[in-house]
Amino acid sequence: MFERRFTMLIDGEALHGTSSFDVINPATAAAFASCPRADRAFADRAVAAAKAAFPGWAALPVETRAAAVAKLADALEARASEFASLLTAEQGKPLDQAMFEVMASVFTLRAFAGMRSETNVLKDEAGHRVIEHRTALGVVVAITPWNFPLVLAMNKVGPALVTGNTVVLKPAPTTPLTSLLFGELCAQVLPRGVFNLICDQNDLGEHLTRHPDVAKVAFTGSTATGRKVLASSADSLKRVTLELGGNDAAIVLDDVPPAVAARKVYDGAMANAGQICVAIKRAYVPEAMYDRFCDEIAKIARAAVVDNGANQGAQIGPVQNAMQFEKVKALLADAREHGRVLAGGQPLDRPGYFIPPTIVCDLDDDARLVREEQFGPVLPVLKYRDIDEVIARANDSEYGLAGTVWGSDVARATEVAMKINSGTVWVNQHLAIDPNIPFRGAKQSGIGGELGQTGLHEYTQPHIVNAIALETSP
Repeated sequence: MFERRFTMLIDGEALHGTSSFDVINPATAAAFASCPRADRAFADRAVAAAKAAFPGWAALPVETRAAAVAKLADALEARASEFASLLTAEQGKPLDQAMFEVMASVFTLRAFAGMRSETNVLKDEAGHRVIEHRTALGVVVAITPWNFPLVLAMNKVGPALVTGNTVVLKPAPTTPLTSLLFGELCAQVLPRGVFNLICDQNDLGEHLTRHPDVAKVAFTGSTATGRKVLASSADSLKRVTLELGGNDAAIVLDDVPPAVAARKVYDGAMANAGQICVAIKRAYVPEAMYDRFCDEIAKIARAAVVDNGANQGAQIGPVQNAMQFEKVKALLADAREHGRVLAGGQPLDRPGYFIPPTIVCDLDDDARLVREEQFGPVLPVLKYRDIDEVIARANDSEYGLAGTVWGSDVARATEVAMKINSGTVWVNQHLAIDPNIPFRGAKQSGIGGELGQTGLHEYTQPHIVNAIALETSP
């Protein structure tokens, strides 16, 4: 077991909670650390602390708040190696990918520290002045998932703090430790109560989202859980941001060399063992190059190094938790029955939740692996004959988070991308997420937006002030 003791943070105090639970290293399927657990009383204390701290924090000049967020970024960067090692242990991703997430978190905090909600003058003529300005909402509850536990928290914490809100963060129970470590930085940098952090075993979410003193809920996770979050927030009409699941399609055009396309699609599908909301989850390839593409991507998959993320050379780590491992195994069994497995296809016979990169071809569009979000290192490859057909098939999903189009003719590829019904479509690139560019989902992939000025504004209330000169004549 990891010897370090972790604590939650409420009103500037480090707290051990009412009990604790084990945190599992997915590379071994064994506990390696203990996490403190909160109950409803702790949750209420966290919200009360954030509510009490809100007026003073919101009243500070924005430059003061932004400087504090920038200081958090500096503190995180100074301990990047420590965070990365802990992230690999609790999440499973290879150490270089963990370091990438830590530095992306640093960059995200700095980006939001540089953003401002400016006052806009909508009209100013003949003594008639209309302005729009923005104010903080109050207490923000941020609920984060287990696939990118650190950077997805920063997507919420950064804009919330800069705009003057106070925060209660609840991380996923399978990956709480990097968030708790971040809480230690917050205790050193922020005033008491501005940032609070509690951990649970998925039993306090509804209590927090229903809480009358919470002004906004920012959630990243599955669409099924997102529906529950929206329902529980409805009674008080809380502001809600939901970044939910995806079944992101990749369309390969006929002017891309198969070997090039295979490498690009593989990388977009298998990063973080496929556990990315915007990972490529189904690939559409022209019929004429289908067999060659399948051969090339299967060759890449078979050569991948699947190992404990802490080991040098590891390229694919384990699936993060036992529940997801069982889900992916069930999808694999269905895919073996209805399609043709070209690489992988079976969990590795070793401790931990390891599934090798798996490529499946010859599936129908109604196969589970095509219709559902697998959230694991398993990719179906499907053939198509013409552009209109493949666009319709790509759009035939309840999800609409992201997608990619790959083509040598960028103008043509962009034209195809414009017809994909997703919040983001990348052309000849993947996972090009920038904290300065808005990110949002379509259909059942989310409500509201994160990142960019849009993401900043999600944490504010716009006010219109409409003024004219006082009429004094009788």
